[in-house]
Amino acid sequence: MLGGGLWGAVMGTSPFGQALLLLLLVFSLLSWTIILRKWLTFGSIERKSRGFVSFFRKSARLSEVHAACEHYRGTPLTGLFVAAYQELNAQLQTLKPRQPETSSNPGHPVLHERNVMGIQRALQRAAAAELSVLERSMSWVATTASVTPFIGLLGTVVGIIGAFQGLGLEKTASIQVVAPHIAEALVATAAGLFAAIPAVIAYNQFVHRLKNIGAEMDDFAAEFLNLVERSFS
Repeated sequence: MLGGGLWGAVMGTSPFGQALLLLLLVFSLLSWTIILRKWLTFGSIERKSRGFVSFFRKSARLSEVHAACEHYRGTPLTGLFVAAYQELNAQLQTLKPRQPETSSNPGHPVLHERNVMGIQRALQRAAAAELSVLERSMSWVATTASVTPFIGLLGTVVGIIGAFQGLGLEKTASIQVVAPHIAEALVATAAGLFAAIPAVIAYNQFVHRLKNIGAEMDDFAAEFLNLVERSFS
């Protein structure tokens, strides 16, 4: 009965109101598509990040980790590692080997502070690139959360104006005359809230998870730099 009444209210709206409802439906469908895709993506990132960090800490050589990056594709940590590993190799190729009398590990080049800073900048660039990829399409979810209630409110205001204009043409004013028109007008508000509420919840959750991923990337970058300084200083 409720579904029939709701459907009847939708079909009874003006062409302008139906156009707004169609627009809200488009916003909602696109928003839900992005929400589901992001939810699966963040879940996969969390699993693969744990596995990659564990493998990184257990590996004896950076070359082994580099070879395993293909297996852990999907976590932004592999993007950071590849960028830093390539920059490390580029920095090492410009340096001279250690002298035997100056080090207990002769034959390996010594990284200076400017070399380490170059690796740090490579990590920062890679982190910014990875975050920009993860933030893609989130602006649409934010737009849905902020705009759709106002679209629904617009439909309600226009519907109520039409209801009162129709009421002015009636000889008698009663709740039986006004109620159906008000109900039809409020359908737009309900549709706007239906589209906005999940988008608000999802956007806040995604922002929180992005902050966690950013913190993980910062921790991994610091751990990589510490390893480089211990191995090449």
